[in-house]
Amino acid sequence: MSRGPAVAIVAVLVLLAWAGMWWGWRSRTRRQRDVPAPPAPSQALADRTANEGVEATYVSTTAANDWLDRIAVHGLGVRSDARVLATDDGIAVVREGAPDLLVPAVDLREVRRESVRAGKAVTGQGLLVWDWDLGGATVSTAVAARHDGDRDALEQQIKALIDQHHQQEAK
Repeated sequence: MSRGPAVAIVAVLVLLAWAGMWWGWRSRTRRQRDVPAPPAPSQALADRTANEGVEATYVSTTAANDWLDRIAVHGLGVRSDARVLATDDGIAVVREGAPDLLVPAVDLREVRRESVRAGKAVTGQGLLVWDWDLGGATVSTAVAARHDGDRDALEQQIKALIDQHHQQEAK
């Protein structure tokens, strides 16, 4: 076989693979059309997060019980550079090239570290993952902080938010 037909075959296979990925993503968003959009941070909180937040990579939001079941709707499945800030309102995530989101403090359930999540695998326990309620379903959001110290501080801030909420519920 000469070089020309071989190149054409490879090009067709690549195009078919891309078409299959596009079709699968489109099907996933159709199946998840009932998932509500998360709230966005106020402009003031978004500006504060952009200036004071922890530099991170937003990895993905998935179903809480399945680390590979990426939520594709509302931009939640889009990996992006981000800044993350934990405040009394919740966790603000300001992203580049994707919609910002606010995880209300009242919806937070748990925070932990993991090494793998849909869209990223790291050595050790480099991903910070928090579970939260979104429209009646529990989802997990993962970020990878640029600096270990920032990840540690953010984890402690989120734990404090969760503890504060549980104490308020107990009253």
